[in-house]
Amino acid sequence: MRARAATAALVALLALGCARPRREVRVGSKAFVEGVILGEVASGLARRAGFTVDHRRGLGGTRVLWNALRAGEIDVYAEYTGTIAAELLRGAVRPDDEAGLARAVAAQGVTMSAGLGFDDTYALGVRRAVAQRLGLRRVSDLRAQSQLSLGLSHEFLQRAEGWPGLRARYGLPQASVRGMQHELAYAALASGAIDVTDVYTTDAEVAALDVAVLDDDLHHFPPYRAVWLYRADLARRAPALVASLEGVAGSIATDTMARMNARARIDRAPEASVAEDFLRVRFGAATVTPTREGLGARVWARTREHLWLVLVSLLAAVAVAVPLGVLAARSRRAGAIILGVVGLVQTVPSLALLVFMIPLLGIGAAPAIAALFVYGLLPVVRGTALGIAGVAPPLRESAEALGLPSWAMLRRVELPLAMPSILAGVKTAAVINVGTATLGALVGAGGYGEPILTGVRLAHTPTLLEGAVPSALMALAAQGVFALAERWLVPAGLRAPRAR
Repeated sequence: MRARAATAALVALLALGCARPRREVRVGSKAFVEGVILGEVASGLARRAGFTVDHRRGLGGTRVLWNALRAGEIDVYAEYTGTIAAELLRGAVRPDDEAGLARAVAAQGVTMSAGLGFDDTYALGVRRAVAQRLGLRRVSDLRAQSQLSLGLSHEFLQRAEGWPGLRARYGLPQASVRGMQHELAYAALASGAIDVTDVYTTDAEVAALDVAVLDDDLHHFPPYRAVWLYRADLARRAPALVASLEGVAGSIATDTMARMNARARIDRAPEASVAEDFLRVRFGAATVTPTREGLGARVWARTREHLWLVLVSLLAAVAVAVPLGVLAARSRRAGAIILGVVGLVQTVPSLALLVFMIPLLGIGAAPAIAALFVYGLLPVVRGTALGIAGVAPPLRESAEALGLPSWAMLRRVELPLAMPSILAGVKTAAVINVGTATLGALVGAGGYGEPILTGVRLAHTPTLLEGAVPSALMALAAQGVFALAERWLVPAGLRAPRAR
């Protein structure tokens, strides 16, 4: 009876623990300055409501955040009505039908707030000197200027209402069109490397760089009113936060958002400070802003995250790839299949593979580790297969004459002789993973990619170097570690001779 009572009490406590509301709110933001600032605004509101906050800054594009929101990986992020209509609902609802948009996303477990107060639509920006020389005032004026070079953000190039729709609507003839990071396009525009780029109407650079914005005379671009998208269950878990999110509606005018973007991009103010100042003015009281870590603490934190991504993925790749390499060396047919498959996977762009992993593994370290594991297979499989196949036949014959079984011959003869080739493959995989792991920041995995992406977003070289330099040093350290491992694991007679 006592055992039953204890078990029942334990079950009741576990049920109560599971039923308690989660006191953490996970905020997402897109990988551009305005998205991060709005993410910091939502984070500040959550802290005011008494929640701890995990802000996943600068995640990938629209689909990454939308899938993360629906999967419960994040609770809220800032979106735009034109994007909801064109990208998320595929044109099923008109972008100016906000009631229809709200109903459509509600059917998928997501709530759309009222508009935040500003419309950040797309436009085309042209170097002022070019616009004046050619008399460019409207998008339709570009029809007669096929020689102009365009540098457009990657998402704009792919979106239906972006370049494909704009080119078709206006009949634009330009053939020199390149994709680039949105913030970097302004630098290219200022230097004269490109003539035209897509801009957001709240971008700070429009005024700072004196960019001429062309009039959308055929009214191609839909309205892009900023709104919050948050999980429907957030109203139950955090009613005070939802009230605060809705309370921001209508309070961020277009010029206010442009000034906030300018403070971050032009004045180099931290995005969290920009959001804090807005909330202080809006609500009349300070929020609880996390203390910014010093340089050493930031680098150490990113190093731990990056090292975890690389080590876990590399160990998993070695554990799988070495047996596959042995099999590939012993069977010509199996080898062709194995090397073909891992070689094919290696050709998949790393960012595409990361995005593909999100629906399966969510956001964070898991999809990054899975992608790095896949990329680590080919060098190790190939190195193992070449090393095993390169064992001299007389040595195998001698081992067989001594009566060694297949497993013992593999362990005592083939693997030791193949070790230099195997270690070369593992070293190659490690160096590849150190570099590729920087992309993990796009899915919230942290690591050195976080300061690199922040530096690109803010066009701030010291912040970019905060991630790039340690990443390069880690790659060099990996090569040094494997040089030592070779001295320890490979007999002296099998090592490659040193150059004199």
